[in-house]
Amino acid sequence: MVQHKPPTYEIKVGTSGFSYDDWRGVFYPQEIPRSDMLAYYCRHFQTVEINATYYAIPDHKTFERMVLKTPPDFEFIVKTDRETTHDRNDKGNALQKLLQALTPMIESGKLKGLLAQFPYSCKNNEVNRAHLARTKNIAGDIPLFVEFRNYTWNSEPIVDFLKANAIGYVNTDEPALKGLLPPQAHVTSDAGYIRFHGRNKKDWWDGKGSARYNYEYSPEELREWLTRISRILHKTYKSYIFFNNHPQGKAVKNARQMMEILEKELL
Repeated sequence: MVQHKPPTYEIKVGTSGFSYDDWRGVFYPQEIPRSDMLAYYCRHFQTVEINATYYAIPDHKTFERMVLKTPPDFEFIVKTDRETTHDRNDKGNALQKLLQALTPMIESGKLKGLLAQFPYSCKNNEVNRAHLARTKNIAGDIPLFVEFRNYTWNSEPIVDFLKANAIGYVNTDEPALKGLLPPQAHVTSDAGYIRFHGRNKKDWWDGKGSARYNYEYSPEELREWLTRISRILHKTYKSYIFFNNHPQGKAVKNARQMMEILEKELL
């Protein structure tokens, strides 16, 4: 039986990215200028993951504009650059550059964390654990959330390691494939975190571009998470849920459905 959480605890639902052209006519008005997308998005959601920073680090003016286009209580999670998670050999220089660019968002109080999504090739070993600790040290007081793709990170000692270093754990919903992590309900910092990637087994390993994320959850599949979400909420004051199944606006549809399900059946 799902236990209900007292209303003093927060859970915020959003999407991974917002400026997708294939959301026009599905979520956004067909002719909306790209510069107006974030303000429109804010009418429906209170938080978003910024994923473009994985590919290139914008200048501070980009983040300044994001701050100005969003309400005072809007919250951002910003993905770290690929050097931090995939190359892992630049001594933290790229992350320091990102933090400098994020100054307007940090000063506004709207930046609520950094997301470090590590690839399947990143395995649990001493070198990579040291890199994690070093990354958190560079992030300082800014919350750092880590997502693992390789099953070697699925161990209780890693949970303890993350807690000891105040690093948040990202629970994921992804295809049930050998080598990936199963659905979990870990909380290792002040906030809980869940990302829904879809269950597209066919395209997960070899899909081009965003094909691996091309999947729409059914309401029943979303409800499968209610017990885990309840466990997460009972471990922390605040939690985030983001949908990364973005092709053709599927993330928006599922995020809205999840908000309705949580409101009616859990919160």
